[in-house]
Amino acid sequence: MQVFNCSHCGKLVFFDSVHCVHCGSTLAFVPDRMAMHAMAPAQGGAMGLWSLLPEGTSTALYRQCYNQTQWQACNFAVPEHSSSLLCVACRQTVALPDLSLPGNVAGWARLESAKRQLFYSLARLGLQSVDDGAAPDPGPRYAFLADWPGGEPVLTGHAGGTITINVAEADDAQRLSHRVNLHEPYRTLLGHFRHESGHYYWDRLVLGAGREDAFRALFGDERQDYSAALERHYAQPESADWHANFVSAYASSHPWEDWAETWAHYLHLIDLLETAAAYDSSLALPGAPAAERVRVVSPFSDPAPGFDTMVQQWSPLTLLLNSLNRSLGQEDAYPFALSTGALRKLQFVHELVRSRALVPS
Repeated sequence: MQVFNCSHCGKLVFFDSVHCVHCGSTLAFVPDRMAMHAMAPAQGGAMGLWSLLPEGTSTALYRQCYNQTQWQACNFAVPEHSSSLLCVACRQTVALPDLSLPGNVAGWARLESAKRQLFYSLARLGLQSVDDGAAPDPGPRYAFLADWPGGEPVLTGHAGGTITINVAEADDAQRLSHRVNLHEPYRTLLGHFRHESGHYYWDRLVLGAGREDAFRALFGDERQDYSAALERHYAQPESADWHANFVSAYASSHPWEDWAETWAHYLHLIDLLETAAAYDSSLALPGAPAAERVRVVSPFSDPAPGFDTMVQQWSPLTLLLNSLNRSLGQEDAYPFALSTGALRKLQFVHELVRSRALVPS
């Protein structure tokens, strides 16, 4: 994502920051401005209201989200006249685990943090409204649930516009165990959100837009039995040739999962390129001529780069990212290699997003 600076002192801050470590200002992300702002208590004794810094930035006043004042679990601001105590992102959550149980508050807070990062990406792409009132598409709803002894396990997934995620996924040890058991090269909270949001937007960008035939020409026929397809995937060793047409082995299980995995990788690509561009990055593969040095351009620049340009920037950037991780003794951050077949599907997603966004990118 973009780089943020404290609007009071100008020092670097981060998307999830709540205080500037340099000047001590209270910080909040202001969705209707898509920016981080330092805030000061509003003059005139208005309880719980904040004005944006520096003075004169805006006459609008804001409140901290209830999930911040009550649980220290959100850094989004709420417009003064909003009818809700919750910010536009927290209102999307329709079910919570029992917060009186040990560990659930911390796990839920980590889920909300990942969800806010997804909110940012979708808003930047014009797929998620940031308005406080009714929106053309308010985005997915979320249910964050926990397993109960003797009850049915909570399965992460999407149905009817609601994304359900088991709060246990916020536990690093459990998530790693699941990743190893399922032979997955990558499993993160943010990855879950990006993948499941793909199912939500399939309903809107493919099914809702009458693009089923174009989708089936690339991804296959989604009308095949979904449950049977997943059973076959987990029962049989993965095919050795999945790399030719899919971003991951799981993507080869069913066209819906192929789309969701491809969608998630597209969001990976967009976010990483925007971050690299924000740091004014340029790079070249070792040994390549100086003329082949690539300067990373934000996907949201004007004019926006084409898909081929983004892929040209993406490839050396992921190699650098993985090399830096290995230098620190860590596994590859992006353990994938995108084939020509997978790139065709990514381009399909890119073109749908560009054509169907709620607002111009």
